[in-house]
Amino acid sequence: QVQLVESGGGWVQAGGSLRLSCAASGGTFSNYAMGWFRQAPGKEREFVAVISWSGGSTYYAESVKGRFTISRDNAKNTVALQMNNLKPQDTAVYYCTADRERMLRRWASRIEHDYWGQGTQVTVSS
Repeated sequence: QVQLVESGGGWVQAGGSLRLSCAASGGTFSNYAMGWFRQAPGKEREFVAVISWSGGSTYYAESVKGRFTISRDNAKNTVALQMNNLKPQDTAVYYCTADRERMLRRWASRIEHDYWGQGTQVTVSS
């Protein structure tokens, strides 16, 4: 059983930056592709970014490409999401998630993942 705990959310003005972190425990971290989804009020949960088990491959939603960067440290069992040039439409609860699916586009296309964190709120004001 893997536990995921997110941190780093908060409030920021448009154009600002935040860095989200996700700490994993209780399993073999490198078995999983890791990533982030987000959910805004009244909207469905949507994919943001994913990184392969080795860290060698990444895949991003078009809406965040060029602004967000995902990374992982398998020695520390952590994954991070650096978010730059934030926009009000980035406001959402951000969830860390782990799944054994190796094909990143397939990973991004579904929410039936192995493990989810509790989420961290990101609010971007205009």
